[in-house]
Amino acid sequence: MERWIEHYSSSQQILLVGEGDFSFSACLARAFGYAPNMVATSLDSQESLWEKHWSCVSHLDELRRRGCLVLHDVNVHDMDLHHFLKWNKFDVIIFNFPHAGHYPWLRERDNQLIQMHRQLLSGFFASARVMLHSGGQIHVTTRDDYPYNTWNVEELAAQAGLVLREKVWFEKSDYPGYHNKRGGGIDSNKKFPLGESYTFKFVAKPYYMY
Repeated sequence: MERWIEHYSSSQQILLVGEGDFSFSACLARAFGYAPNMVATSLDSQESLWEKHWSCVSHLDELRRRGCLVLHDVNVHDMDLHHFLKWNKFDVIIFNFPHAGHYPWLRERDNQLIQMHRQLLSGFFASARVMLHSGGQIHVTTRDDYPYNTWNVEELAAQAGLVLREKVWFEKSDYPGYHNKRGGGIDSNKKFPLGESYTFKFVAKPYYMY
């Protein structure tokens, strides 16, 4: 029996990237009951993940019990070349609250950090674009208030041959057990204010030429 949680279904092939403590992936897997349709990944190695997000242990255990494949050391810039992922296509690719890292000398409004965030998303969109099934979607959830709206997410997606299909308000309470984490090496396991957060849903432009 097909099961849904918000935009996501147990019948979809789902790739999650840039996971923090894997609580969002675990939330989806619980909703589905059994989750062999999911691949959940982190940029961190397993050892680094345990140091940054000690809350991940129970989520990783649950994901594996429910049949979800968990991969570490997955960089969104070249994930389309990953030894396992390159052989797979997905109906939905999810990147929640992408962030290029925290640095003591930089604030979110600083242009240097804004450009780093933009480079992160550009690399992600280019890589994810070729990993979609026909009709598949790329979901990026991020804040859309200042200074995060200066990232110009829609513009970056368009450069990769993607077009916005829908933009919907992100309500954290719709995902029981999800805890948004800072990551980035400074107070990594702490939460951060969500502000005006939305999920941007992108699809490939018809007849887009690389």
